[in-house]
This record gives sequence, C-alpha cells and structure tokens, in this order.
Amino acid sequence: MKTKFIFITGGVLSSLGKGLAAASIGALLKARGLKVTIQKLDPYINVDPGTMNPFQHGEVYVTDDGAETDLDLGHYERYLDQPMGQINNFTSGRIYYSVITKERRGDYLGGTVQVIPHITDEIKEAIKSVAQNQEDVAIIEIGGTVGDIEGLPFLEAIRQLRRDLGKENVLYIHLTLVPYMKAAGELKTKPTQHSVKELRSIGIQADIILCRSEVDLDQDIKSKIALFCNVDPDAVFTAKDVKSIYEVPMTFYEEGLDQKIAIMLKLPAKNPNLHKWENILYRLHHPGSTVNIAIVGKYVDLRESYKSLHEALIHGGLENELEVNLRYVNSDKINGSNLRENLDGLEGILVPGGFGSRGIEGKILSIRYARINNVPFLGICLGMQCAVIEYARNVLEISNANSQEFDPDTEHPVIYLMKEWFDFRSNILQKRCEQSNKGGTMRLGAYPCVVRPDSKAGQAYKTDQVMERHRHRYEFNKKYAPDFEEKGMIFSGLSPDESLVEIVELKDHPWFLGCQFHPEFKSNPMHAPPLFREFIKAAGQAV
Repeated sequence: MKTKFIFITGGVLSSLGKGLAAASIGALLKARGLKVTIQKLDPYINVDPGTMNPFQHGEVYVTDDGAETDLDLGHYERYLDQPMGQINNFTSGRIYYSVITKERRGDYLGGTVQVIPHITDEIKEAIKSVAQNQEDVAIIEIGGTVGDIEGLPFLEAIRQLRRDLGKENVLYIHLTLVPYMKAAGELKTKPTQHSVKELRSIGIQADIILCRSEVDLDQDIKSKIALFCNVDPDAVFTAKDVKSIYEVPMTFYEEGLDQKIAIMLKLPAKNPNLHKWENILYRLHHPGSTVNIAIVGKYVDLRESYKSLHEALIHGGLENELEVNLRYVNSDKINGSNLRENLDGLEGILVPGGFGSRGIEGKILSIRYARINNVPFLGICLGMQCAVIEYARNVLEISNANSQEFDPDTEHPVIYLMKEWFDFRSNILQKRCEQSNKGGTMRLGAYPCVVRPDSKAGQAYKTDQVMERHRHRYEFNKKYAPDFEEKGMIFSGLSPDESLVEIVELKDHPWFLGCQFHPEFKSNPMHAPPLFREFIKAAGQAV
C-alpha cells in the first residue's frame, strides 16, 4: 500500500493541542495494526530548538540519534511507543539552510532561487523522506497558526502534495477553536468559519475539522460548522478538554475519528486494539494513595520546560498505582530561611537539568535537605552534578568545590568541561562531539551505560548495560572519585571504558540517586523509566 499522508493544521490561536491530536490519531491508527510515523514542521527560523530559551519554547527533546527537537516529538514517542529522530522534525531554518547551501554549491545552475519552487520543493522532500520505510500512514503536523506569514511556505508545500501524490493519498485535518461563551450559554462557530476560510484562501480545503472546546458539540453545531466550512456532516469532531492528556485517544475513538480517517483514506478495515489505553486510563483513574513530589528547577514559570519530566513522574505513578501530585519550586527563590517552607511535607524531591549558574545554590540547598532528611531524591543531568557538588562541600568538606560551568577558575572542579580532559577515547563520542552544534563540547543522543548489579540502579534496570539519552557539556571529574567513594558515594553507572561517570547514589539512604543522562526522554505511559519507577516507589513507601 502506498503511504497515505495526513496533514494537521491549526487555526484561531496557538496551544490548541495539534501535537497531542497528531499523537492520538497516530496511536489509534497504530492500534489498527498500521505502520505509522509522524513529523513536526516548525515555521521558526532557528535551525533547531537547541539554543532557544526554555521560557519561550519549552523543553528541548533529544532523540537517540542526537537530534535536538521540538517537545511535540516527546508526545509522538510516548503515544506511539516508538523512537523518533532527526528526520521527524524540520524547521524553516533547517529548510532555508539546506537551500542556501545548495545555491552556494551551484546546484541550481545559477538560476534565481525563490520560495516557490525551491523552498517548497525542499519542504516536500523533507515530508516525503519521513516515509522512507514504507509506512502505511505518515502524519505531518504543521506548527503555528494558519495566517502566520512564516507558515505560508509549508502550507503551500502541502497544498502541492495533494496534486503530486493523488487526492486518495492525502487528508487535511484542521484543528480549531469553538469557544463556549458562559454568559450566553452558547458555543460560537465564527472563529472556526474564519479559520477555515483563511485555509481555503491559500488553496487547502479541510477534509476533517477537529473542534477544541470546553463542552461537547451537539449535532446542530456540527451540522452548522459542516455547512459553512464545506465538509461532510460526519467530518466534524469534538476535541473536548480532558483532565489527562492520556484520555485524548479514547475520546477521539468514541467520537469515531479514526473510523472516518480510515474510510476517507481507504485504509484496511480493522477495529483498533485499545486494551493498553484502557488499562492506562483505569490505572490513572483508580490510584492508591498520593505522593507529593517537588521539581526544584529554574524554568518552573513555564511548565512546558519540564514536559517530559512531568510525564515520566506520572508514568512512574501509574506503574506503582500512585497518584503523583507535583509541586514546582523555583530554585532561584530557595534560601536557608525558606527551605523548609518550600520542601516540608514532600515524599520526594527531583532536581532537573539545565544550563547556567542561575538558581544553582537553591538546587544545592534542596539536595542537602533531601540527603540529611532521608527524603527520596532523583537528580537529572545538572541535578546529578549539583548533588556531587553538595556532597563535596558538606561531606568531603571541600568548601569551595564547584563546577567549571559556574566558576571557570574554581580550585576544586569536581565537575568540569569534558573537552579539556576527554582525549576523545571513544571514536563514537568523538564523531558525535564533532557533529554537535555546541563546538564539540556537547554529548547528545544515546550512549551506553554499564550498571553495577549490586546497586539501586542495578536493581531498577535489572540488566548490566543500558542506552540512555544525553544532553550536556560537563562531566564528573574522576580525579576526585576515591575521595567520594571513601565517604560513601557509589558510582553505580559508568561508560563502557569507565572514563565517564553516569550514575551516582548513596547506599545508606532510602533513595538518593543522580544520573548524568535524561531517562525521561524514553518514558511513556506503558513503560515508565526504571529510575523514575523506583523513585516514585520509594516516595510511596515514605507516605
């Protein structure tokens, strides 16, 4: 069967949930036994989100192959339970960079390079590249909102693709807003009508309209939208607000969305097997007790900055039949006088990754609080490095221990820049570093970690080697390893050549563990990361 393409656009305003809609549709089609892939096209000029401020864009999601991508790829991986990569995320910057490189190389034979056809052709090639493994369905999410000037080349490209690939192989789904006016007790369809009109003005007629709304749309409202937007009466669906994002696939299924897609694209008629999703919702709605977990970070003002962490903690709760109540604590505002005010009454403390010195001392204070009060602790990337610094200062009594990231001239760099000492002993790492956009100092993507079986990490993973995703510049300075080991810190995870420390933990503590990598990037509601599962389990035992 030739690959079918589903293009998902959004109208009226941003943050309607195109990524969740795309992921949920993909989950339903995969549950029908189809081979599915998804791609995100972002109109911004940045080549990738790697250098973007988390306050503006949310988290940078890292794939196995080292791609720094949009956070929607996290939704794709979590819902489809399959890995994504560089090919699943393209930006305007990446498209234009490729075209300009070809022009400088002379590939266009001196011709005038224009948005149409050169930019649109490059976009079309990027879209078609995602279906190189003979997938049955490729779902393409167009970032931004219809009407945005930067998104026009992408919309023009997908308009052309219906002509290129054949009408029977292309489906347009438009996600829009149907606001509920509480004062009048009415749903308003005018924003949807204008959004679809805007889409039609550039030559794209939506086949299916997904209506984001606080309440269910009755048949009269759906018929009105169908009439004014020129779609079939049974092609208008409610995308109702739900308490949990994991309810969305079942909500779409109950609306009959996947069945309509199957009919319109002539996909094999097969009922979806939704036992996994039914099980997830049952566990979500029937938890045992509640655990309170603090995320002590510097980007807490935008929760999307820690999206994968948030979801991995929820997944850890699902596997332990616990409801996880998250408290976001701004490490910038933590000090000795308000520490207990912020952290008392919690069953677990997580310190996430990040870059830069802002908020570091608040993180270190929080880690010390967890260590001396026997509160289960999990440190991710920078969180692990802060745990090492805290231990060096307060247990090894090296008062000026620090990271070269925060103090380049520190006398005791227990954390330091890897390019100054690494020697590129691993050819694989050397290649990855050279390809990095951080000047050869960033470890990006999946790397192996050898785990000690007689450790909390070993008990969690139940295997002696794992692959986990990294995104960092600095490493633990092994020159100090004997001092740490003498004082009770265990290095329970190392690189295969033992040159890099990947996991540290404390033996005489309910659960105190830090990892240099980001296990949250491989989490999904079917399988919580082992470290998150055991962290939440330990927190549950503290209830």
